[in-house]
Amino acid sequence: MVDEVRVLRLLRAVSDDLAVLRMEAAAGADRRADPIWMRGVKYTFVTAIEACVDVAHHVCATQGWGPPRDNGDALRLLGAHGVLTDDLAAAMRRAAGFRNVLVHDYAAVDDGVVLSRLADPTDLQHYITAVTGWLPSAS
Repeated sequence: MVDEVRVLRLLRAVSDDLAVLRMEAAAGADRRADPIWMRGVKYTFVTAIEACVDVAHHVCATQGWGPPRDNGDALRLLGAHGVLTDDLAAAMRRAAGFRNVLVHDYAAVDDGVVLSRLADPTDLQHYITAVTGWLPSAS
């Protein structure tokens, strides 16, 4: 059985991170010139996407849809079972890949890619909406 309290807590963390990302997307040149600014944006993406992945693994485990091969597969399975649309599942798989680059290839991350993601993090909001709508308590 899905632990809705756990899922909602994780989705709240994503929502909080998304609010930070939206605020930082509007940051001026002075703020962006701070050497810690980009590091903070990257870390916020990591924690937001990681929470999405945690939700996906939890849902797959409790619904008997796994075990997923990896984080991207957990998100794919949410699409295969109608929690996410196919397009959103694909977008979230790309987000999981982005998170992997931030975590494992952090020294080689193209800041332009980070800024592009920062300009449009709507996939994270759509994920929150889709999963929240799928939860049994939403029915």
